[in-house]
Amino acid sequence: MSKVVLITGGSSGIGKSVGEFLISKGFIVYGTSRFPEKYPASKFPIVALDVTDNQTITQAVGEVLLKEARIDVLINNAGVGITGPIEEIPETEIKNNFETNLFGPINVIKAVLPSMRAQGSGLIINITSIAGYMGLPYRGIYSASKGALELVTEAFRMELKDFNIHMTNVAPGDFATNIASGRYHAPVLESSPYHKPYGNTLKLMDSHVDAGKDPLLMAKAIYKIINTPNPKIHYKVGEFMQKFSVVLKRILPDKVYEKLLLNHYKL
Repeated sequence: MSKVVLITGGSSGIGKSVGEFLISKGFIVYGTSRFPEKYPASKFPIVALDVTDNQTITQAVGEVLLKEARIDVLINNAGVGITGPIEEIPETEIKNNFETNLFGPINVIKAVLPSMRAQGSGLIINITSIAGYMGLPYRGIYSASKGALELVTEAFRMELKDFNIHMTNVAPGDFATNIASGRYHAPVLESSPYHKPYGNTLKLMDSHVDAGKDPLLMAKAIYKIINTPNPKIHYKVGEFMQKFSVVLKRILPDKVYEKLLLNHYKL
């Protein structure tokens, strides 16, 4: 029997690539979008879901369960980027980022858990970020929201161990997607004390995305995880040096690691 996969944010970028790859491997895939009508040519059904709206979460999960009677794999992929000096980012934008990147995934997990528990199995894959392993300059809020999801996953795994429901994190590095165009950018203000360093860092971040890896690499990694009987807690996918930066943070003194980041961003 083909496994049923639900991918939040499945209309573009990593989510779209993962969905199309899994379909080619015989999975039944549903994606989500706030505006599913914009994607009539999608290779898999797109259902309406806004991760910041609990009612749409309940409706979307219910729709898939009504059609398929089960959800075997949830991929929490929907997320949003945010950049800027923390001092200058409006509080509403900080809260929105956590609503999307942390509270949203938690609420989607809550929505699928009863059916997974009833069927006696399930896999939940949370797409986080290598940025979630470190506080990055002018990406501090993004790092914090993704890092929080990493820790929530660690706790969730232990709470779910008696139900044969597995959960794991997949932290991508930079991939060639449209995330830069969709993220919130605090404006680079001429009058700001952060004008020059933030402006330069923003250009560097966007260039990293433009030169990022093919999202197909993420799709293949997730396919492998789905076929792993007992997935690890954390996976990292991307350029070697981006993955190695997590190792360096673990082994280097804090101030030495901070100096490496400052040098990398030319700050």
